[in-house]
Amino acid sequence: MMHKIESKRGMLALMTSHCAGMVDLVALPIWIGTLIANYHFGFQQAGGLVTLFLLGAMLASLIFAPIFNRFNPKWPVFIGFLSACCAFYLASKNTHFSVLAILHLVGGFSAGLALSFTHGTMGRSINPHRIFGFAGLALGIFAILFLAGSLNLIRNFGGSTLFLILASIMAVAAFIAFLFYPQVNKKQDNIQFEAYHRPKFSKYIWCCIFGISLLAMTNSMNISFYERIGIARGFGESSVALTLIIYGIVSIFPAPIAAFTQKYLNPLAVICIGPIFQAIFSLVLTHSHNYFLYTVAGSCMVFTILFTHTYAFGLLARLEPTGRAVAGTPAMLMFGAALGPILAGTLVQYISFEAIGIMGCILVVVQLILFNIVRAYYTNHGIAQNA
Repeated sequence: MMHKIESKRGMLALMTSHCAGMVDLVALPIWIGTLIANYHFGFQQAGGLVTLFLLGAMLASLIFAPIFNRFNPKWPVFIGFLSACCAFYLASKNTHFSVLAILHLVGGFSAGLALSFTHGTMGRSINPHRIFGFAGLALGIFAILFLAGSLNLIRNFGGSTLFLILASIMAVAAFIAFLFYPQVNKKQDNIQFEAYHRPKFSKYIWCCIFGISLLAMTNSMNISFYERIGIARGFGESSVALTLIIYGIVSIFPAPIAAFTQKYLNPLAVICIGPIFQAIFSLVLTHSHNYFLYTVAGSCMVFTILFTHTYAFGLLARLEPTGRAVAGTPAMLMFGAALGPILAGTLVQYISFEAIGIMGCILVVVQLILFNIVRAYYTNHGIAQNA
């Protein structure tokens, strides 16, 4: 039985799939930290493994987002999460870098496949902005549970526990998708199949897409080494663990706030202002030796990307109604997020943690250029008001 997107069971499947597919956003600090502390990889190697996972997700999205409309999304989501579960389970049984590298790539491709079809389905809902806002709320709740539970489990049972936890998350997502994954709204089916010659994206859509990628890249550079920065600053494991839990708690709020402010804020303004805060928090996070500022900056980093991206998602869904652009959300996010960990690891290994903040500011300047091109065009043409 297929359920509607807006039904309770359909929403449950989409929220679960979103949380599993976006697990990297939640797990990055612990993931990198575990690879360094428990597997004894260098900064660059640890960042490289996570980068391979994100590159796999990006590759899957690039392949499947353009053909999203040709499949019943339930089966790619189910198969993707089931395959990711197997990859993470095998990763828990291995410690060799080369084997882990292959498994990270396979796991990322599988999760990216599932996430592409999940976001494509959300984009075909009656109100994509609202759906994505609730998905962000679910991700925030999931973040608290993940961060609070995994830290103790990894400390007590070893680094391989991280991969067992990730495998379990993927298994649950596959099971719920198999039972409850919704069908695409029929009233929009004509968008899928009426015209086989779908229009190409305008250069302004591409500017928005690349801007979102850089938004994700700036975030992943900072969050990847959030835990390591705290340890290096001498804050202690217990204090850093508390900081990560606060990070998870804060991540609950931005997406629902974005959903409820939908009618009051112009998405074009939001995507142009959000990156400025990213630059500020990146500098504070990487340069401050004050525990309070470190905690606040990290939490505000996650608030900024989740709030800004919710508006960007709703805007793209409105500007490109076939669902292809939002189905490519994993590619946008993972392209930037994939480069973030290895770039940050290289900067830390050869320069310092502070170099991450400087590079973050450079990326923000490029974001502002791209997003302001989008804002100028659509403001002049009167296309996008409150999405």
